[in-house]
Amino acid sequence: MNRHLRLASSLVLLALAGGTTLACAQPLQLPGAQPLNQAGAHQAAPPASGGAAATPRAHVMPAIKVAGEEAIIGRTLKRNGGFGDAVFEKTAAGYGLKLKAEGFQASNLVEPCAISFGDAPVPLTSLGRPAGVPRYKLEASICPIVFDVLDGAFLVVEPTQPCVVEAAACRIDPRGLWGPDSRTLVSRAKEIESARGTAERAVREGYRVLGAKGDAVDQRAIAREQASFSAERELTCRDFQREGSLGFCGARMTEARAASIRARLGITSEPKPAAKPKPRPKPVPLPLTPTQ
Repeated sequence: MNRHLRLASSLVLLALAGGTTLACAQPLQLPGAQPLNQAGAHQAAPPASGGAAATPRAHVMPAIKVAGEEAIIGRTLKRNGGFGDAVFEKTAAGYGLKLKAEGFQASNLVEPCAISFGDAPVPLTSLGRPAGVPRYKLEASICPIVFDVLDGAFLVVEPTQPCVVEAAACRIDPRGLWGPDSRTLVSRAKEIESARGTAERAVREGYRVLGAKGDAVDQRAIAREQASFSAERELTCRDFQREGSLGFCGARMTEARAASIRARLGITSEPKPAAKPKPRPKPVPLPLTPTQ
């Protein structure tokens, strides 16, 4: 009897072992799941949902306002918002500039002096738009000045050093940004802040577009240029009056750099004004139905 029991137990164990082996050979597969690959076979990628793969967003430089000569005609502008006087005027031959520059005695740099370039506007020669904005040269032998016209200001490009007027022994420095009297800018603080924000975005996107068009060497050069612009702007604007609270000089220099990048990208068209929304048609009144 014991021999028969041992034989039956052995048969049960063999049956269980066979079932376990079969379960291992056939792995569990949930409904709707992909069948597993055989050993050595490559797994096919699942089909992409939603059609073609999304393409990266192309960088587009935002539209900015590019000022022309009308932005400064007849306005009295001051170097760093507080020194000298400059008035850009329309003349029979084109444009001219009335200029009074302040400085210091060449032999004593703490003694102030001033040089007037005359009562009549000094003729200006147009140099085109090499940096995306109008550029002019003041035809004055005592101190030739090259400047770019900005929105309500102009930025002196040349000379790179102060001018010494020998006849008056006066050393004048026309460099920097000539803009409105800084005391008149307080009421425009929000406007200036908004303009600078728009220009900052345009400059960032503009540099991204330039970088996308170049190779690795160009991209490194553009990155260096972008970094140096911040330092250049800080150096130029640090002496502009009330710059820390208003940021007028920084806003105008940033707009000028955005215009320069536009020119490098070949964008010459002026931004189109936003389309005005069409007025909604007035509802037609329904005829009244007399009640019974």
